[in-house]
Amino acid sequence: MAELNKFEAETRGEFGIGSAAQFGSADLKKAVHVNENFRRANFTSADMRESDFSGSTFNGAYLEKAVAYRANFTGADLSDTLMDRMVLNEANLTNAVLVRSVLTRSDLGGALIEGADFSDAVIDLPQKQALCKYANGKNPITGVSTRASLGCGNSRRNAYGSPSSPLLSAPPQKLLDRDGFCNKDTGLCEAK
Repeated sequence: MAELNKFEAETRGEFGIGSAAQFGSADLKKAVHVNENFRRANFTSADMRESDFSGSTFNGAYLEKAVAYRANFTGADLSDTLMDRMVLNEANLTNAVLVRSVLTRSDLGGALIEGADFSDAVIDLPQKQALCKYANGKNPITGVSTRASLGCGNSRRNAYGSPSSPLLSAPPQKLLDRDGFCNKDTGLCEAK
């Protein structure tokens, strides 16, 4: 089994499409990994504080519960990553691509997000609202503005939260026609 894992790592993962690198629970504090390929790598619970991953590729990587306080992900491709419960306080996500990433229960307090693309990312509503307060810029790779990718100013996109916060994810009252006491003119229903 160890030989197979070694072979996969040497051939850039299963079928040659990823790094297969294993950094689960690794101590990567202040490490420098600029412009590297970490596609489909495992960083679960890794300590990535103050590390530099600028320009690196993380497509499909697992980063849940990782601590990346003040880490540099400038221009990194973090699309399709699982970043659930990740600590990204004061991380630099300038011009990063986070398309379709899962950031549920993650903390992005003070993160630099100028030019970051969060299109179709799953982010808890309170976190999304906090990011919208200072979101700006346009991603140089995708051409999408940070504010638009977060749905800032769009009450419909911000209204429901995410699957991780079901209480905030409830549909509008007019769609809750459970009691049968709905006003046909307005579509609103009385809750009993």
